[in-house]
Amino acid sequence: MENENNPPKIARRRLNRKSTIRLGRTIGEKREKLETNSERTAAHKKIRQRQISRIFFTILGFAAVALLLFYIGVFFIGEKDENPTVATTVTSYQPTIEIIDEDATSTGGHLSSRMKEYIGMLEEDLRALGITPTKAVIPTGSIREVDIFIEGYTGYLKTIIDRGSGVTAEDAERMLRYLASINVGDFQYIDLRIDNKAYWK
Repeated sequence: MENENNPPKIARRRLNRKSTIRLGRTIGEKREKLETNSERTAAHKKIRQRQISRIFFTILGFAAVALLLFYIGVFFIGEKDENPTVATTVTSYQPTIEIIDEDATSTGGHLSSRMKEYIGMLEEDLRALGITPTKAVIPTGSIREVDIFIEGYTGYLKTIIDRGSGVTAEDAERMLRYLASINVGDFQYIDLRIDNKAYWK
């Protein structure tokens, strides 16, 4: 009878050990789960905080750029107001010498505004250098050439409206000084139509 009663006690002890082992395992697993969940929530919070900080700094950057552009615009507008645009006066050169157009019959006696302005500019530039023009002749068949007669000479200056009037007048003054240095008192014409070259006859 004693042998029959003893086995259940051993069985109970074994069962108690197993139950305590299992209980320890489940508690550890629950703790691990709680720790992992808390870590996950903390990680999610950090990610959210980073996203919020990025959005905040992005908005702050855009606001700073907008503010800078605003101040730059105000600065330039203020400068424009302080320095109002001054109306530029365009000088119109009108010739005072006689103009003879040898093709007046074919053209109807009407000179282009460009031709008139060139003659007026050349007249002023020549006078500034001490040369006095007396008349301008537009040869037959020419729409760009102008012959300028000057005081003190029977000859004339062959000019072309494609060259600057100032350069042409300077070339004429140099050529007249050269002719005077070689004792040439008069000439038929001085050709000033080519840049950096002058011919006389």
